Formats: sequence, structure tokens, C-alpha cells
Amino acid sequence: MIKIVIIGSGNVAQHLVAAFENNAAVEIIQIYSRKENSKIAGIDTYRMVYDLAFLKEADLYIIAVSDDAIIDVAAQLPFINRLVVHTSGTAPLTAIDIKNRKGVFYPLQTFTKNKAVNFNTIPICLEAENSTDYRVLEAVAKSISNAVYPINSDQRKALHVAAVFVNNFTNHLYQIGEEVCREHQVSFEVLKPLINETVAKLNDLAPVDAQTGPAKRNDQSTIEAHLDYLTNNNQKNIYKILTQSILDNGKKL
Repeated sequence: MIKIVIIGSGNVAQHLVAAFENNAAVEIIQIYSRKENSKIAGIDTYRMVYDLAFLKEADLYIIAVSDDAIIDVAAQLPFINRLVVHTSGTAPLTAIDIKNRKGVFYPLQTFTKNKAVNFNTIPICLEAENSTDYRVLEAVAKSISNAVYPINSDQRKALHVAAVFVNNFTNHLYQIGEEVCREHQVSFEVLKPLINETVAKLNDLAPVDAQTGPAKRNDQSTIEAHLDYLTNNNQKNIYKILTQSILDNGKKL
């Protein structure tokens, strides 16, 4: 059984705890939180620690904190030559202090507080300095997920940027769509089958082949009508930028 210490008590840390707890392949022996007396659902208080100096010996230490805090936390760890990984999509392998063996354990998913996820289908991107440490990370990852990938720091950064486009930006567009509906007293529920079908098509088609709409057809009359209809300048500017991007798609430079 692989012994794990999770350093952090935020959103990602709590989802990892839920995934690892009651897992026959791993054992969470300790969870560090900088907030004294903080608790994590299902975790006994004796496994919580609030001072890095009291971290126990483990096979793997997972730093699940904000990107800005990784370097500082890694530098404060009171031991050497142990396997320490972070969960960031953008921080490089070198964010882990050189006194320890470095790695990355990046679950590529959107995590929302109090919203359970099925880790079986979540891609987990791994990176390590040597094959021995990679095998440890791989065993841990495969104990919770069926989608485990060796991904280097540059590839991981590319994935994270792509994820912002397909997740964060897309969700913001959903918000704008909901605002337009609400402004004109139409239920956003009417759009949900369209949203679901748009995502489902990607199981069979490349995004470029799944594209539809007035910009794809170069339907200038509809585009102008939509722009005339929109009164919110932010919505109008976003519509123009995305429309132009679709119009330009495939054009030779």
C-alpha cells in the first residue's frame, strides 16, 4: 500500500481525498492545512496537521495548493530526497524544490466545491524525473482513474491553455447566453438540449467538422441582425471576435 500525504485542504485537495479514501492501493496518512482546525469530510482529526514540521514519512507527498504557493510550500518541506509532486496545469516540474525528487500529478478536470466527480474517467497527467518515481505515480493514478498519461511540462501547459478555451471560456459563454435569455424572459432550459448535442457530437466529429451557425455559413445578414439586436457592448464585442475567428478559420494566411 502506497502511503500518501496531501498538502493542502482546498478544492482539488478535497476531491483527491474523496478519491483516495477507502482505496485499497493507497493510504492517506496525513493531510496538511495552513488553516488551523480546518476539517475535511470523512477525515479523522488525528490525520490533520497544521505545521509542515510535523509531516510524517510517506511514499508520496502531493502538493495541492494554488499555483502561486507551490514554490514556497515545496521549499518549506522539512525533509530531503522524497517524492514530492504538485497538481498544477501550468507550474513546471522545477516548481518543486531541488532537495526532493520532483513530479507532477495533474488531474485534468474542473472541480467545484461540494460537487462530486467520477475519477474513473478523469485524465491524470503524470511527470517524473526518473522511471522509478513515475511507476509510483502511475500506480497511484491508476488506482483511481482509467485515463493516465505521461505528459511533460510543455505539453501540460498546452493542455491547460486548451482547457481554458474549452471549459472556462465556454462556460462564460453559457453565462452570457443565460443573461440574454433572462433579459428577454426566456428560460435557459430551452438551450440545454442544444448544449448537450454540441458536446455529444465531439465523440464522433472533430470540432472543425462539427461547427455550424451563421459565421460558418458566412450568413452576413443574420450576423448583422444579431449585432443590431445586442445592446450590451461586451456581448457585442465577444460576438464579433468569435464570428471573425470562425470566418477566418481555414483561410490561408
